[in-house]
Amino acid sequence: MEKPATKISADLQKFIDKFEPSKFKLMAKGIEVRGISDLNKTIAEAKQLIEKMKLKLTVVHHAEMVSCRAFEVNVIPAA
Repeated sequence: MEKPATKISADLQKFIDKFEPSKFKLMAKGIEVRGISDLNKTIAEAKQLIEKMKLKLTVVHHAEMVSCRAFEVNVIPAA
């Protein structure tokens, strides 16, 4: 059985193109960026890029992601 292709929003694609994550996992609500050595610095850079480019994205990070050195960049749903 084939898995349906997940559609990437234009804002998320812009983020991926500019941020150029070396490893990421595509999810239904966005992406999970993995394998980050300096997690705090990289999260701050991602937030700055989102703000600078005025993208409708948000950065999510919680304790469970620390072991994977990961964070999520999710699309903010249209209201």
